[in-house]
Amino acid sequence: MAAKIDTPDWVRDAVFYQIFPDRFARSEKLVKPRNLEGWEHPPTAHGFKGGDLEGVLEHLDYLQELGINALYFCPIFWSSANHRYHTYDYYQVDPLLGGNRAFERLLAECKRRGIRVVLDGVFNHASRGFFQFNDILENGVHSPWLDWFTVHGWPLSPYDDSKPANYACWWGLPALPKFRTETPAVREFLWGVASHWVDQGIDGWRLDVPNEIDDDSFWQEFRRRVRKKNRECYIVGEIWVDARRWLQGDMFDAVMNYLWTSSVLGFCLKSWDRSLTKGMQYGTKEPLDARAFQLAMDQVLKLYPEAISSVQLNLLDSHDTPRVSTLCQGDRTGLELATLIQMTFPGAPCIYYGDEIGLTGGRDPDCRKAFPWEESAWDKELLAIFRELIALRHRHKCLRRGDYAPLSASGEFFVYSRTLKNEKLVVAVNAGREAERCTLELSGLERIYGQGTLAGTTLEQPPRSGSVFKAR
Repeated sequence: MAAKIDTPDWVRDAVFYQIFPDRFARSEKLVKPRNLEGWEHPPTAHGFKGGDLEGVLEHLDYLQELGINALYFCPIFWSSANHRYHTYDYYQVDPLLGGNRAFERLLAECKRRGIRVVLDGVFNHASRGFFQFNDILENGVHSPWLDWFTVHGWPLSPYDDSKPANYACWWGLPALPKFRTETPAVREFLWGVASHWVDQGIDGWRLDVPNEIDDDSFWQEFRRRVRKKNRECYIVGEIWVDARRWLQGDMFDAVMNYLWTSSVLGFCLKSWDRSLTKGMQYGTKEPLDARAFQLAMDQVLKLYPEAISSVQLNLLDSHDTPRVSTLCQGDRTGLELATLIQMTFPGAPCIYYGDEIGLTGGRDPDCRKAFPWEESAWDKELLAIFRELIALRHRHKCLRRGDYAPLSASGEFFVYSRTLKNEKLVVAVNAGREAERCTLELSGLERIYGQGTLAGTTLEQPPRSGSVFKAR
């Protein structure tokens, strides 16, 4: 019997903001090591810039003015990597970020402001510095933790790449020894970590490469444990492809919706330097016209029940991808159109930090630049557009919870509606280089965003632009 689909209600009203903690904001309150990269310098693979959670706390006003009411943090636990996907201690927030006390203060202030907090859970692999693995390096066959990881042979070689590592690790990287999750003690440890931080007050987990723990029973029990602590805990997996296996109601609530991302970029951007997305599953989509885009959106929505689709994490880029501003190749309208769709489509929008001010970046590590807090570096027109579109989503419940229906798809012009009870909004997106028009079976529409015009039942939209109309 299929599990009942029960997804957190609050996610339908959320606008997420993804923060890479080392790069968002650095507080002067914390004493830092001296060997840090300059904040304004290009990021490197291994360098730290010293961003911290106190810095996030100090900029909550900025985030609320933007319209953000949910934060998704890349890993915050103790690690020797700037991205912190190499976990040393799952119960300690990294001292460079301010430690557990800084997170407690941040979480308390977020709760006071009504901002939800989702943490990144890296449960497939740990690091060479993780105690149990380090004990194996120290004690070899005598380590009591030997069954926490998979050893292929001796000696182990965690640092010399010229020799086989001799243990299972993520994508063959010796820095990331893979947990042996069939070991009961490992399972209990990871479930305990997940439950602990829900007990501390977080609102959800984003799960790193969860498909690589190829064990449904592990994730089913994970869900039972965290939902017992908080029945509204949001569980979202990093799965870039068809995720129906994990979205049956007994494991995850949603995934990072890269299938949606791929089609939105294909329609709004048309083309970009494909070398920037080479090897990335989402970055192979060919340019889409309106009809192809409609079919792609229909397919994405039909993959999952409505309870899942309405809480999917809809993102345009992330710490793993080039930034949309760079893919746009100087044509900002692509980002504007994509953001309009993001804020008016079923699912929870997620903004990667800095996209709202036009922050650029190619492949990792370039997509992980420090946020420039000098306003002279901001694209303020773009920021105003983000604020307006986010406010539009918050203002109209039908954009968050209403039914979706395509109304017209011709050439490069796509029109759809969102309807909830007596409220109906019509969204018109012209991704082409010429003005487009269509005839709707609706009249008496009032424009509330954009420059489109309506004469009777004929809607006309300028090139590379979008509008939103409200039915009177």
